[in-house]
Amino acid sequence: MLLREDRAGWPYSVWLLMFPAATLVLILAAITQATATATVVAAENDSGAPEQVHISLAGANHMRVSWITFNSSAPSIVEYGENSNDYDNMVQGENTTYSYILYNSGLIHNAVLGPLEDNKVYYYRCGGVGPEYSFKMPPTSGANVSVIFVIVGDLGQTQWTISTLNHIQQANYDVLILPGDLSYADTYQPRWDSFGRLVEPLASVRPWMATEGNHEIESVPLIEDSFIAYNARWRMPHEESGSNSNLYYSFEVAGVHILMLGSYTDYDTHSSQYKWLKANLAMVDRRKTPWLIAVIHAPWYNSNTAHQGEGDGMMEAMETLLKEAQVDVIFAGHVHAYERTARVFQKNLDPCGIVHITIGDGGNREGLARIFMDPKPEWSLYREASFGHGQFQVINATHAHWTWHRNEDDEPIVADEVWLNSHIDPLTHCIA
Repeated sequence: MLLREDRAGWPYSVWLLMFPAATLVLILAAITQATATATVVAAENDSGAPEQVHISLAGANHMRVSWITFNSSAPSIVEYGENSNDYDNMVQGENTTYSYILYNSGLIHNAVLGPLEDNKVYYYRCGGVGPEYSFKMPPTSGANVSVIFVIVGDLGQTQWTISTLNHIQQANYDVLILPGDLSYADTYQPRWDSFGRLVEPLASVRPWMATEGNHEIESVPLIEDSFIAYNARWRMPHEESGSNSNLYYSFEVAGVHILMLGSYTDYDTHSSQYKWLKANLAMVDRRKTPWLIAVIHAPWYNSNTAHQGEGDGMMEAMETLLKEAQVDVIFAGHVHAYERTARVFQKNLDPCGIVHITIGDGGNREGLARIFMDPKPEWSLYREASFGHGQFQVINATHAHWTWHRNEDDEPIVADEVWLNSHIDPLTHCIA
């Protein structure tokens, strides 16, 4: 009998809806086995040593450090300084846990460091024990300051994921942006722990900024609410950007204002997200942040046969608002392939429209979406079903360079690239 999610390909919540109560007992038995496995792992690491360390930006000149321990008495402190093994600062953080059916998480710690200086390397240690980590603080301001973003979606935990992460590790970048679908836990909670361990070598040295995908929902009707694990484990700066939800927020790096939007929470014109977005856009000063980009999960412009129309509702609600705000680029995931569009608005070419880039090809276990629509829409400029990642290098206030790096024969191949002009560039004639 197919019970385990990694064999059946479906999350437990789908089985709950399809089978009678008797089958629920068997499913809970499978979850109990998973819980026992997690308990063994926790017992092996009950010293309070930190694991699953990752960092994220937490407002101007601040960095949040997050980690997990399996010792309930482990302190939520971070020591840090500008020299290795010489910590002249210490910050007291906070911790939380969550339960999901029969699974109990470790102690999830969060501590915010700062104020920090741009482009400076900081060394830190979590909980007063364990290894030393370090990160470089990205530039937080400067309209003409160069900055590099790595963008990759739908990561998962496969050999292709490992290949993608290895390629990213070779890049010289400042911030990683993840447009949803992180661990592919799909209710099997130990997979969140294994994902945290997998990405720690990268996520502990550069800030990872995520928004939710459909695989983060993990709701079980009448039993568990949505986004329990994601919200507990991957805390983003929503409060720092005036949002009341971890599912949508904004942040700034150098001359770039980034909107991290939620495809799986309310987004209609009467929703809290829409009202927050409208207020957030009203505060954007293009003299300070000449680049304005947005990140979603379900793409609005998609010529792949997979997930057709799934972003249409959000596009109908928000596209005009983002067009009027002169958003330059929207990055998406969800479709397990790569696609880049021309500047477009309401399905028509528009020189002052938005470039849409789908980058849901990080390496997930569901495989690639290989079938594209024929004929190709005129707004689609490049599309390919291959695993990889992208790099968005902002050169100055008016120019940026986008490259898509295909995972080919275990080597990173630049398969697509384009120079982009921000809407504030006088040559575009888009902003008066």
